[in-house]
Amino acid sequence: MTPPVYVHSPVILDIAGLELTADDRRRLQHPLTGGLILFARHWQNRAQLTALCAEIKALREDLLICVDHEGGRVQRFRTDGFTHLPPMRRLGELWMRDALTATDAASAAGFVLGAELRACGVDLSFTPVLDLDHGPSGVIGDRAFHRDPRVVAMLAKSLMHGLLRAGMANCGKHFPGHGFVAADSHVAVPVDKRPLKAILTDDARPYEWLSTTLSSVMPAHVVYPKVDARPAGFSDRWLKDILRGQFGFTGAVFSDDLSMEGARHVAGRSTLSYAEAAALALDAGCDMVLLCNQSVDSGQAVDELLDGLLAEAERGHWHFDPDSEQRRLALLPTSPPLAWDDLMHDAVYQRALERLP
Repeated sequence: MTPPVYVHSPVILDIAGLELTADDRRRLQHPLTGGLILFARHWQNRAQLTALCAEIKALREDLLICVDHEGGRVQRFRTDGFTHLPPMRRLGELWMRDALTATDAASAAGFVLGAELRACGVDLSFTPVLDLDHGPSGVIGDRAFHRDPRVVAMLAKSLMHGLLRAGMANCGKHFPGHGFVAADSHVAVPVDKRPLKAILTDDARPYEWLSTTLSSVMPAHVVYPKVDARPAGFSDRWLKDILRGQFGFTGAVFSDDLSMEGARHVAGRSTLSYAEAAALALDAGCDMVLLCNQSVDSGQAVDELLDGLLAEAERGHWHFDPDSEQRRLALLPTSPPLAWDDLMHDAVYQRALERLP
């Protein structure tokens, strides 16, 4: 069999701890690896994080260093000078009192978020959350800006403007909407039984309105059975027909974490390996797939994904895509960041701190 041509590095993995191990270095240099995601266990202080990111970039400059750093309860780095950012709901509450002040505060939050991360070497935060605050979803909750999709779109666009000023791309999540269902896709398989029209006229509207502004999108591990039996992140109906075809989105698409329960049951198949799940997601329209929290201990699951995904490509279950690779590379910052000490004296940063709600 002809060996594959590596024109696509779709895997976003994680590392074991505060510094790189020999196994981490080997996996990060694997041609299928396109980046990594950091968690609180990778944080000790700014000096350690900055050194870790520099070591990663020394291995491969093109690796995309990502983190879930939204504000509120989802903020991985909270000490040694990092600003405690508000939950996004607070911006929605401010909107109800003064809409224009809220948009300015959202831009301030985006700038502070992006500038502080970039000063330590992080390339991308998976933010903003575009889910609507329907109420019953505990996993979304105050991570959502508002119940009204118009307010969500405007505040998210303002936050993304702040990220852009800091030189950081963005990721809207969780397409087409996770806020309506109560179940948590980390531990269950949420099902949203609404018809397509109801979803498109409500929860999915921010994605349509922000189609030229979003750099990337992360679909939900939620099943919408009146649209497709597969969760959105494994559905070409959602990703190819609706997100790209109907909405015209041209940015990158990340899968959500393949280790979540919502990714383990696809169209009745409950014995999927990580490699099989990754191949299904890539074939459905994802450009990159995430596998989180599997590098601890031996990290055998990560190696099985990398080896198994290559085997899935050889079987024709997914295909190397140069367009996907270009979308991944487009998420890398194109301007140098301000060093932390310089940032602390930057007038734009100081003003943004003042405008946080």
